[in-house]
Amino acid sequence: MKKWLLLTATALMLASCGNGTGTGNESGDAGEGKTDFPKKNIEIVAPASPGGGWDLTARTVQKVLKDNDLVDKNINVQNKPGGGGEVGWKYLQKKDSHTLAVNSGLLVTNKLLGTSQLTYEDFTPLAILATEWQSIAVAEDSPYETLEDLMKAIKEDPKGIKIGVGPALGNDDHLSLVQAADEYGINPSDLNFLVYEGGGDVVTALLGHHVDFVTTSMSEVKDQHLAGKVRILAISSDERLDELKDVPTYKEEGVDMVFPHWRGIMGPPGMSEDEIAYWDDKLGEMVQTDQWLDLLDNNDWDDYYMDSKETTKFLGEQTKLYEELVEDAGLGK
Repeated sequence: MKKWLLLTATALMLASCGNGTGTGNESGDAGEGKTDFPKKNIEIVAPASPGGGWDLTARTVQKVLKDNDLVDKNINVQNKPGGGGEVGWKYLQKKDSHTLAVNSGLLVTNKLLGTSQLTYEDFTPLAILATEWQSIAVAEDSPYETLEDLMKAIKEDPKGIKIGVGPALGNDDHLSLVQAADEYGINPSDLNFLVYEGGGDVVTALLGHHVDFVTTSMSEVKDQHLAGKVRILAISSDERLDELKDVPTYKEEGVDMVFPHWRGIMGPPGMSEDEIAYWDDKLGEMVQTDQWLDLLDNNDWDDYYMDSKETTKFLGEQTKLYEELVEDAGLGK
């Protein structure tokens, strides 16, 4: 049945009441298929405390949308920390389509690691926005000159090579190395990881020679690499980065993988096609602004935009990949 046939007095009354999970088709002019969404202020949930990647992503989206007059309602960022995103994402489930939330690979891995029952299918995927890239780095005086040197040493004595990672096993830093090891013919469950509180602690451990190498986001070691204190042996991007032209990709080093550390945005369940189309339009415009591109560059992020349909497909593919990596790492629940 066509949408205009559904716009009876009863349907309009129900739409005005709302159900707390989505706003449905809030059409102001059914005959022309237009929507008056949004009707109220927009809320973007950062499922973490202020500072860090999720919060920075939420506030960057807020700023660019408002500074470029892409959304005519106020946009507020709400920090809902806890449970590796769980608290913020459960909050989103109870809201209507005026609330969005930032996500990342933890939306996938939390379920696989047994720390959450939520999956991307419990929400409305809207966009993948940007990515950081993973890296492997050694101290400046390390005997390992190339990724091949390091991988050969690990293959010969996997328990004897100490690897710094943080803040927990099962995150992207960890799983990117799991995939690299598997591609190189090394059993990932044999790897010797030392877990630290975060990326800064991981780099400190490397500089103090407490670990032989680290697997971490490129941004954590970029400045130390440029200062000559560490050497990045490889990055997980599909091509070399302009700011690190001397650093090869995994593929160039014979490891057939590209591994994004992506961040995206999603809405609550039950969003209407009109509401999804609204965000496809606004976020699609946002990622083309000079301001967004400048902020990506300033944060050592790369453009990785996908619209709602592409994002849904991508999250399905990521789920299958992460299932394999978590199992290979011996972490499956």
